[in-house]
Amino acid sequence: MNKIEVFCPATVANISCGFDVLGLCLETTGDHMAFYEHSEPGVMILQNEGPMLPTDPYKNVAGIAALSLLKELNSKKGVVIEISKKIKPGSGIGSSAASAAGAAFGVNQLFGAPLSPKQLIPAAMQGEALASGVPHADNVAPALLGGITLIRSYDPLEVLSLHTPKDLFAAVIHPQIELRTADARSVLKSQIPMEKAIRQWGNLGALVAALYTEDYALLGRSLHDEIVEPMRSPLIPGYDEAKQAAMESGALGSGISGSGPSIFALCKGEETAARAGTQMQNVYNRLGVANEVHISPIAKQGTHLIK
Repeated sequence: MNKIEVFCPATVANISCGFDVLGLCLETTGDHMAFYEHSEPGVMILQNEGPMLPTDPYKNVAGIAALSLLKELNSKKGVVIEISKKIKPGSGIGSSAASAAGAAFGVNQLFGAPLSPKQLIPAAMQGEALASGVPHADNVAPALLGGITLIRSYDPLEVLSLHTPKDLFAAVIHPQIELRTADARSVLKSQIPMEKAIRQWGNLGALVAALYTEDYALLGRSLHDEIVEPMRSPLIPGYDEAKQAAMESGALGSGISGSGPSIFALCKGEETAARAGTQMQNVYNRLGVANEVHISPIAKQGTHLIK
């Protein structure tokens, strides 16, 4: 049988001021998926590593994304998906997005790659909708495209790839507590004060400018969330201490990765990122909370074939 293997990277969404519109791709951690053609229509899910996931394709984000793409491609054949799950569900670094993006990419490759990575985003979004109740693209877009992405519009969908400064690194700590995306969304308010919205727009615009000019100081000043972080941070034990530790280590800025509980710190240079990661880890070690740290450049390449 025809077989392909795919690496599906972890991602950081929101990036403080860009709730549901900004995301970046990590290089050093992600899932592995294998795809096989099947003569019978539909999707079969197999798993050989990691936390157990539903094998019913209609209850699995990879299954939903794959089914969506098979329908778009009008394929009479089916696909078998084998998942090696490295990103823990509920971690806040795009676990469901990696599965959804990987499934869309893998099915596309298996049938001759008729669609571009950008054209795969809607199918991956259908998988995300199963996980969070909302078909958002801030994780699946960078997972598929790599780099840093901006969702200009959801209706119609328009995704932009932004410039990534060459020395930009991320330190991400995952405290080993599960925080479901749906639960993190439940604390959000439907209305916000105008003055906070204005400050948020200013930060978002400045962040985009800082990326293109590689102005790291401006980037740091822009990594501030007026709206979502104050509502979600109480759900993450040790959040304020970890953020302060990252900033004291020289990070440009720090915030909640996606819906949490992971916390990211953007840094100029790998050495600073490693130091920030160590100091955040020290906070959780003192609290007695098991944790995992990832130090990574911003990945230039998103989901891709494993050669």
